[in-house]
Amino acid sequence: MAETLMNIAIEVVRKYNSLKDKVQILKRKIERLSSQAADVTIMLREAEIHSSKKRKREVEDWLAIVGKRKKEFESLEKSVNESGFYSRIQLAKLVDKMIEEVAELVEQGTFSEGLVLDVCESKGEPLVTTGWKGQTFEVNLQKVWLSLRDAKVSGIGIYGMAGVGKTTMAMHVHNDLLTESLFLGNVYWITVSQEFSIHKLQNDIAKTLDLDISNEDDEKKRAAKLSLAFRRKKKFVLILDNLWNGIAVEKIGISPEMDGLKLIITSRSLEVCRSMKCQDNIKIEPLPEEDAWKLFIEKLGYGIKLPSETEKIAKKVAKRCSGLPLGIITMAGSMSGVTDVHEWRDAMEELKESSMGRDNMENEVLPILQYSFNRLRDPKLQRCFLYCSLYPEGKKIPRYRLIAKFISEELMDKRKSRQAEFDQGHAMLNKLENVCLLEGAENYQKEKYVSMHDLMRDMAITITKDSHKYMVKAGLQLKGMPEEQDWKVGLDKVSLMRNEISEISPGMSPNCPNISTLILRENPLRLIPDSFFAHMHGLHNLDLSYIKIEKLPSSISDLENLCSLLLRGKLKTLKELDLTETRIKEIPQGMENLGNLKGLDLLAVRLRTIPTGILPRLSNLQRLMLPYRMEVPVEELEGLKKLEEFQVQPIY
Repeated sequence: MAETLMNIAIEVVRKYNSLKDKVQILKRKIERLSSQAADVTIMLREAEIHSSKKRKREVEDWLAIVGKRKKEFESLEKSVNESGFYSRIQLAKLVDKMIEEVAELVEQGTFSEGLVLDVCESKGEPLVTTGWKGQTFEVNLQKVWLSLRDAKVSGIGIYGMAGVGKTTMAMHVHNDLLTESLFLGNVYWITVSQEFSIHKLQNDIAKTLDLDISNEDDEKKRAAKLSLAFRRKKKFVLILDNLWNGIAVEKIGISPEMDGLKLIITSRSLEVCRSMKCQDNIKIEPLPEEDAWKLFIEKLGYGIKLPSETEKIAKKVAKRCSGLPLGIITMAGSMSGVTDVHEWRDAMEELKESSMGRDNMENEVLPILQYSFNRLRDPKLQRCFLYCSLYPEGKKIPRYRLIAKFISEELMDKRKSRQAEFDQGHAMLNKLENVCLLEGAENYQKEKYVSMHDLMRDMAITITKDSHKYMVKAGLQLKGMPEEQDWKVGLDKVSLMRNEISEISPGMSPNCPNISTLILRENPLRLIPDSFFAHMHGLHNLDLSYIKIEKLPSSISDLENLCSLLLRGKLKTLKELDLTETRIKEIPQGMENLGNLKGLDLLAVRLRTIPTGILPRLSNLQRLMLPYRMEVPVEELEGLKKLEEFQVQPIY
């Protein structure tokens, strides 16, 4: 009996040592495989950066399997260390199997036929633009094409006043290049805002090139990477639309001597075109009367000949647009469907009486644009349109976010449900788009946006300035807050969105008792002094989203009329609470008292749970948005009887 037990013990020790030896063999093979995978990854990056190459699918699959086997080994090694006698027999079989699999992966990882494939890139995607051209347009278009075909010309400037059709011209050139069989290169379109930075422009260009430069902060090194990516293309056209200031082209990775380069820019300034080293500069003039009338009739959309008397008046109205396509399209859109000659005469009289300055043609188009605004008649539509001017120039505003603002700002009629309110908001935006006051668009995911043409925004800001109720300084890259004397007593809405404001002077306390909306979002603000809100008792909507603040000022508790706080407080009248992408780690104290809360957004926060008992107190909640990892009792969600919208989104 003793001898039998001794033999069993010896066998146990032998098998244990044997298993340990096998695990060590497997570990060395895994380490070799990991090194091989690291080398393959480096070679892939080099090939993809320095040439038009794309990794093979089999290489992607191999790297994925290698990663999986590494995780399996870690789990297996842990099991071996914790195993008993009987489980070691099974583990030994698993180790033997994995040794074979890893050896096979090492052999497969040689990739004797190469890691990458040549990429056949598409030229680009066509842009949506007007089908109407006209004789003058065709003449200018041919001028651009002559320059494109001239080997000595690398830079082409398209310039002229606002609303004259520079962007439309460039869009047609862009689309024509995509279908031109003799042009075998790529076409890239970049829209440049009025207040741009080299860093942002570099990012925008890199994005179109599918190049990641986010980890590089040095401007010159970023430009070098862009230059290398451009040189790989051999032949390409880069279109920079709406350039307001000249820049050194080398900062965006190009030079006039670069082989295969054609640079096209649009700008209001000839000097900008010259500073960008454009050899050919083409001025877009306002349309002659005949072309202007043809465009007006087409956008009017009758499809039939106007009565003689009405046509005479309509021609006078079209003439008041001074040949500017933007004014013509806007005016025609506002008169679409009007057949009564009296209404046409009334329109003409209003245009005559409207006055915003007559110093130049650009000032003359503003009354045209304002007339379209005045013709809305509905004050709700007018308020919604003016609200859009609070966003920075060129901003594409997601429809659903804008409508949520309309609701919280009470710019529209109240409805019984949130869905009904959103339906009303979409109807409002449709009307504004239909009369060409807003422009609609959608991204590749079919999400709908609206935007304001810069001249439309100028017009809206001019209207609000007359009443001294708006202060709009959005997207101007301000380093500090406006001086206290700029905060007028009668201010109603203030937008300082998307600037570089990092601090507010201690003791600053603007005297704005009637202010209802204050937007400070997208600023690197870390602290707001307690005094700042002391004289803003009328504040209804406060947007502190995407700032670096970690603590709310105590004075915010005194804002008794506050209804919408993006990065919010703890007020009983609060209806919207949005803590998206903030640093707040705990649910604000007193949140259980927000009985009137209708919308709660907690996306991309550090919160991991909502304390038990809070959600049932939010009985009026209609919209709830949570991060994927947040823990919430199911029974509390089921108790939210008025909930209409519930989303769970992952944190990236």
